[in-house]
Amino acid sequence: MKTLFVEQFNELSVFEMCYKTQRPLLLKGPTGCGKTQLVEFMAQKLNRPIIKVACNEDTNAADLLGRFILKNGETVWQDGPVTQALRLDAILYLDELAEAREDVVVALHPLTDHRREVYLDKIKEVVKAGSDFMLVASYNPGYQHGLKEIKPSTRQRFVGLTLDYLKFEKEVLVIKEISNIDPKVAIQLVTFANKIRNMKDLVLKETISTRLLINAAIFIKNGFEIRQACVVTIAESLTDDKDTLMALKDLIHIHF
Repeated sequence: MKTLFVEQFNELSVFEMCYKTQRPLLLKGPTGCGKTQLVEFMAQKLNRPIIKVACNEDTNAADLLGRFILKNGETVWQDGPVTQALRLDAILYLDELAEAREDVVVALHPLTDHRREVYLDKIKEVVKAGSDFMLVASYNPGYQHGLKEIKPSTRQRFVGLTLDYLKFEKEVLVIKEISNIDPKVAIQLVTFANKIRNMKDLVLKETISTRLLINAAIFIKNGFEIRQACVVTIAESLTDDKDTLMALKDLIHIHF
């Protein structure tokens, strides 16, 4: 299925220049603003395979680079996703890089500078990136957990690109195109989202993303009543706090 991405800040040109000049790219922005969508869209445009890694604090270097495993009674080496991406000349997408442990990030440093390689110490092999390999990472500065940040020594190895939620008309277009919903309903959804995004007194760790609006639109398109769809796909996804959830439900019933 073809991926849709609507450009807002010259994202496609920046991505393509990084690919052309073999520079790693760091995508910054809130949850659901289109970071993964951009990577998938460009992978299709550049005709490259894509390997995604969801970084977290439990991931270690062996999980990414590879390890020995027992297979059919024999000990064999198995490449990790980073090594696989290098061998395939793929686009490697490290989602939520700030969540990775520091030793993991350091192990990837040789991949982000002029060397463009990783060293597999267990098998004494250096795997170098080909001309079509590209490293893309993402994180949500100030949005997740509040304390997790990427160190300057790592950040400066990347070209940076900040994404944000789409402007009104473009967000309506994306929701309409992906869900095939009535344009009037798409307008209602985006209007509601912008209202919530601008409410400073509503305590939310994350605000309404385009992803959540698409989920709501798909539910509505497939027969869900609009208020019920918004409750389960938006309100319930944003918070577990009873008071905040009740406030969101009230706002949904007032708006729709």
